[in-house]
Amino acid sequence: MMDYLSAKEIAEKWNISRRRVQILCEEGRIPGAFKLSDVWVIPKDAEKPADRRKAKKKTVNGEEDKLVSGD
Repeated sequence: MMDYLSAKEIAEKWNISRRRVQILCEEGRIPGAFKLSDVWVIPKDAEKPADRRKAKKKTVNGEEDKLVSGD
């Protein structure tokens, strides 16, 4: 029998929000995850999917091409 964790437990394990785990489940990005009543149930050994969200560029005065100096 496979062991399962809740979205809250997986969120703590992966250091992300519970809502982000729910979104990953809704998108079908966590193999073996399913909804039981109103709770997402996720295999204990599931791996965290790669983050495909786009990172925001750091800007200076709205100009994306300039580098921001740490000095």
